[in-house]
Amino acid sequence: MSGTRTVLVTGATDGLGRSLAGRLAGDGTRLILHGRDQDRLDATADALAAAGAVRPDTVLADLADLAQVRRLAADVRGLTDRLDVFVSNAGIGSGEPDGRTRRTSADGYELRFAVNYLAGFLLTVELLPLLRASAPARIVNVASLGQSPLDFDDLMLERGYDGGRAYGQSKLAQIMSGFELAGRLPAAEVTVNSLHPATYMPTKMVLSEIGRSVDTLEEGTAATLRLVTDPALADTTGRFFDRTRETRPAAQAYDAAARAELWRASLRLTGASDPFAGPA
Repeated sequence: MSGTRTVLVTGATDGLGRSLAGRLAGDGTRLILHGRDQDRLDATADALAAAGAVRPDTVLADLADLAQVRRLAADVRGLTDRLDVFVSNAGIGSGEPDGRTRRTSADGYELRFAVNYLAGFLLTVELLPLLRASAPARIVNVASLGQSPLDFDDLMLERGYDGGRAYGQSKLAQIMSGFELAGRLPAAEVTVNSLHPATYMPTKMVLSEIGRSVDTLEEGTAATLRLVTDPALADTTGRFFDRTRETRPAAQAYDAAARAELWRASLRLTGASDPFAGPA
């Protein structure tokens, strides 16, 4: 990439997203930061500016509402005519503070699938023309080693709900969709990779549910930053990383029929138009 990179980070007011924004701001990257609380967005942007960075742009949306996701994409397109990297980081965990019982989004979908997967899928599709026009561009999905197979007869987990399974399904869906998208896009245009940044970093989400941390936030930030910036990964696409090591996700990610079924279901559930469909 030449010149100043423009990077969108979702979930940028806390944890990994905020830490990553700090590292990128120090590199002179033009940042567009997403959050769902304007006061926290303003505080994050002000802190980065006070540290000497160019003040990031901010975009507000609750990812549990697909109408707000569409508006978010429109806001991003209104802010910039190029987007070098989209880091799909925003998400909720398997339990608190977002609850251990089954909950639904504004659109009536199981909440973890909606926030962790469908919102990022829709935002990716909406921003794909901008990313492709900015080639070479990158999409980085912050996923997890915690993965559960998708049951296409019960994607919304109406039977036998479990928060861990809901989280794992949403994260495997991210990886599967990333593999599918990578297979449809030339790497010279847009690369698509997913990663498990670190295990139980000391984020608000982890501490409120698990009560302890394992890896440091710095480890997760460095692993994610590598996928955003490392020139050695310019042609690397359709991969899943455990921190900085390429590894294999759950077997379903390699099932072409399952990936295609997820792609069709995602278009249907979000109401998105297939960016690869030919003229009618």
